[in-house]
Amino acid sequence: MTLVEVLVIIFVIAVAAAIFLPALAAAKRKHSRIDCVNCLKEIGLAFRVWEGDNDDKFPMEIAATNADAMKLITNGNAYVFWQMMSNELALPTILHCPEDTEHPEATNNFSTGFSDANISYFFNLDGNEAYPQMILTGDDNLAVNGVRVPPGILNLSKNSFVTWTKERHNGAGNIGVADGSVQQVTSPGFNSALADSTATNQPAIRFVIP
Repeated sequence: MTLVEVLVIIFVIAVAAAIFLPALAAAKRKHSRIDCVNCLKEIGLAFRVWEGDNDDKFPMEIAATNADAMKLITNGNAYVFWQMMSNELALPTILHCPEDTEHPEATNNFSTGFSDANISYFFNLDGNEAYPQMILTGDDNLAVNGVRVPPGILNLSKNSFVTWTKERHNGAGNIGVADGSVQQVTSPGFNSALADSTATNQPAIRFVIP
C-alpha cells in the first residue's frame, strides 16, 4: 500500500469513529437508564407484595411499631429499611442504578457488608398506599437550592424546589410512585410529582437519602 492509501484508510476510520462513537455512547446511556427503570419497577413490585402480606400497609407504616428499626431509619440508616424488605427484593443488586458511580454494587446478600454505600435510591419515609401518585422511591442524586443533598433525612414541602444533579441520566432521573409505576422525569417534572405527593394532610414529606 502506498502512503496515500494508508492515509486515506486512517482518515476513513477516523470519520467513522467520529460518527458512530457518540451514537454508541448514547445507546449505552439509554440502556443504563432503562435498567434503572427496571430496578425501580422491581422495587415497586416488592412494595406491592409486602403490602399484600401486611394488611395493605407499606413497610414504613409497619416500621412505626418497631422502635429499634424506626430509630435507625429516622437516623438516616436507609439500609435497615431495605433489609426489612429483603425477602421481597430477593437481591440487593436491585438497589443499585447502573449509572451510579458513587455507590458500589452490593455483593450477594443483605447482611454481609451491606450498607447505605451500596444503595442508589431514596425512599419516602411517609409513603402511604392510600395516595397512589405519591413519590415512593427514586434516584438519590438530588440537590436543593443548587446544593447536593447529603445522606440522611431530607424534609421537603410542596414549595421546595429540587433538581437532579448531572451524575446520572443526563441531569434527569427516575421516580417510583405508590401505584407501582415508574416515571422518567426532568427536574420540573420531579417538582410537579413532589407537589402531588404532598397534597395530603401532611405539610411536608421526608425522603431517606442513603
